[in-house]
Amino acid sequence: MIGSGIFTVIGTAISGSQSSVSEWSEAPISDLVMHAIQHTALSGGRPGAGPAISISLVLVAIVCALTGLCYAELASMIPIAGSAYTYAYATMGELVAWIIGWDLILEYAGSNMTVSVGFAAHVVDFLDWFGLHPSPEWITPAYLSDGMTDLQGKVLYNPGWHFGFNIPAFLIVLLLTVLLVRGIQESAKANNAMVGIKIAAIVVFVVAALGYIHPGNWHPYLPNGFSGVLTGGSIIFFTYIGFDSVSTAAEECKRPQRDLPIGIIATLIVCTVLYLSVAVCLTGLVPWRSMIDDAAPVVNALKKLSLLPGGHPLHWVRLIVLVGALMGMISSLLVYQLGQSRVWYSMSRDGLLPRIFSKIHPVFRTPTFSTWVAGFLVAIPSGLFDIELLANLSNIGTLFAFVLVSIGVLVLRYREPERHRGFRVPGGPVIPVLSVIFCVLLMCGLPVITWFRFFLWLAVGLVIYFFYSRHRSEFAKAR
Repeated sequence: MIGSGIFTVIGTAISGSQSSVSEWSEAPISDLVMHAIQHTALSGGRPGAGPAISISLVLVAIVCALTGLCYAELASMIPIAGSAYTYAYATMGELVAWIIGWDLILEYAGSNMTVSVGFAAHVVDFLDWFGLHPSPEWITPAYLSDGMTDLQGKVLYNPGWHFGFNIPAFLIVLLLTVLLVRGIQESAKANNAMVGIKIAAIVVFVVAALGYIHPGNWHPYLPNGFSGVLTGGSIIFFTYIGFDSVSTAAEECKRPQRDLPIGIIATLIVCTVLYLSVAVCLTGLVPWRSMIDDAAPVVNALKKLSLLPGGHPLHWVRLIVLVGALMGMISSLLVYQLGQSRVWYSMSRDGLLPRIFSKIHPVFRTPTFSTWVAGFLVAIPSGLFDIELLANLSNIGTLFAFVLVSIGVLVLRYREPERHRGFRVPGGPVIPVLSVIFCVLLMCGLPVITWFRFFLWLAVGLVIYFFYSRHRSEFAKAR
């Protein structure tokens, strides 16, 4: 979790996106509803949360806590690889399981595309620290939603397509794919070391930033009202993606009925405290409007301040945060790629995908083919698209998965009330119902065009299911 959104998408969540024209397809669903009710004009772009991103983080943490409890209950009942896919399969049947599995592929792929683009931006900043400046066309995506400017505000690229390919984003995904092919034990050891480094980097940033905060940057605190808080939450939600990945490795836990609930809930608590610290400091360091479409807002804020009189100590803090951020994103990429390949594996094992996706390597004992497919599925788009577009796709896919998991708790309690549960969500049906409501609310903070892309992805998945998977699954003979 830590190291992806907190170093990357927090900038676009704070600043929003800009547009010279008011396009309904780029407006959040929530804004369209308010436009229809109040008959007001649509504003250009997507409103940012501004300094109120702290409220967005708390609200999203509450939503994730509700969903995390649902995940914990189902994971303690069904300790099998596949995450929400397995839960849907056990509670709502094959068709719903296919939908959620196909959705999870989008979630994990979109997450890693987003993180890899952020990783590339930090690599560029790392090279800049040493005075190296690669050619822009090989370090920026081919498509930029809001264009690109330098620190002085000079326009480098206009919004839309241009000649370019994000090579650092492409290469990091393929390198980590090789690591995952060699085995989870080797990957887990590397991940543990990187977790310690990135947490230390966050602490260093917060401590160093305290002496450079300008309280005036926190005013106005709610520049775009509740609309900004909601849309900011819909984006910053990306920072919490990852706790559900714990359940994909349930088969590799020693005591899943105990370990999974503890791991999920404790992760949310620790991360929320760290995220709030970074958000408060970041919005106090620089004006909230200065981070539009910035895939490396934390280190770029340090760079701007280090160039001012008295800011030279931040030059070294920037290097420490850069290293921590890079390590954090590598660890996040490992988790997301692991989760995605295991979903391919699980769906293949159930007959919904060709058997080659569940074929195990004779030496490394990992699903090699599915791991390589997941790698290329992420690496190529990472070189083409920018962070805002990719984060939106990842978020809507994840929130939809959360909705189905929460519904799964209610369905399974009705169908199998006597089944043993290592962990039970307190409060009866209240928490799962609230989880569904708040997840849908966050989905409404995403642009209309993101919903269209999401439904298109689901439509392609349904075509594959009805023309291939349905006739080759474990239940095909019974039908």
